Amino acid sequence: MDFDWSNLPFDGQAAPATREVEEAFEDPHSLRLFPDAPRFAEESRAFCLGKTLNGRGIFSVFRADGKRVRVICARTMTEEEDYFYERKLREWTS
Repeated sequence: MDFDWSNLPFDGQAAPATREVEEAFEDPHSLRLFPDAPRFAEESRAFCLGKTLNGRGIFSVFRADGKRVRVICARTMTEEEDYFYERKLREWTS
């Protein structure tokens, strides 16, 4: 998976490092969610919840064209998002 990191649309200082975002996408248990809200459907955006190798939960908003991923926003998962991720992981592995 190739990432387009040119002209980051979000603050690189406050956001997770690009390597952490890539690790979250490479997480074999990452969740890719495609929202049903018309606003996101028109803009072809999706969400990714994944964990880094160090266990840090990363939430990303992205768009992809099948070859390249363009991350629009990335941040640490909230407590609710982490709970959702862990719940889905338990469902899949039990």
